[in-house]
Amino acid sequence: MDVLSDAVAAMRAGRPHSGLRYKYGPWGTRFQATDGAGFHVVLRGSAWLLPAQGEAVALGPGDVVFLAHGRGHGLASAPGEPLEDFGLGADGRWPDPPPPPPGAPEPHTVMLCGAYLLDRSRAHPLLTELPEVVHLPARVGAPGGLRAAVELLGQELAECRPGSSAIIASLLDTLLLYILRAWWEREPRDAAHQGGWAAALADPAVSAALHALHDDPARPWTVEELGAQGGLSRAAFARRFTALVGRPPLAYLTWWRMTTAGRLLRAEDLPLRQIAERAGYTSEFAFAKAFKREYGVAPGQYRRSAS
Repeated sequence: MDVLSDAVAAMRAGRPHSGLRYKYGPWGTRFQATDGAGFHVVLRGSAWLLPAQGEAVALGPGDVVFLAHGRGHGLASAPGEPLEDFGLGADGRWPDPPPPPPGAPEPHTVMLCGAYLLDRSRAHPLLTELPEVVHLPARVGAPGGLRAAVELLGQELAECRPGSSAIIASLLDTLLLYILRAWWEREPRDAAHQGGWAAALADPAVSAALHALHDDPARPWTVEELGAQGGLSRAAFARRFTALVGRPPLAYLTWWRMTTAGRLLRAEDLPLRQIAERAGYTSEFAFAKAFKREYGVAPGQYRRSAS
């Protein structure tokens, strides 16, 4: 697994949901704050994103916006339009679009909107460092994979053919990764002037070490071995990693092992011994002690509370 895939997997909870929205005439919608993350794609026409903080953002055809922090926001045909509250269905699903007004022409705006459920108790800094609004405007040279995922998702939502439910869930997962990849690959142009994960992923030595420990978190890594992944000495690597990631290499490794263990306890019915081994512990007792130090409860209690 790579760092981006791991970060998303660590926070994902439940199935994502999405739907098409058809807008006629002046309109405005208010989305309440949630524990998840939302996205909007303008397929036709235009719209204005009204974030909880900051200025309104004009959106045109093909624009994608991602709101990673679950704060309330609005969408409207113009910044001054009144906003009607939006709510999910009783079953937690995205509701079907309302029927068009009688005799209505083609909708002025068509949008693809959705949300991802996230567990923020172990939020990975790669996602928590994202800005309030990630805006990916449509332009020449924009990532082809992102556009393809949007088109496929819109088609499945519009047609509802056999197998669409599973296809839509997979496409939503794919869309999230394409959105984040597009953002993080765009950011390194300014990485030399930044700290944090934009700079960490752009730094060859730190990025190599991160990919190595994510690929094999159970390995008994040393700082010297991780530094060797990027051709740095132990001391030089430790300084650079700590400055960019925000914690020393082995402290991050321990945090990631415990995050992985927590996800396995929530999602898998594996024996505690196997989870301990995947987290790099040969002793269940040592693992349980480390886990309780990190989470405040024993692994078994954590598993029961999450079920």
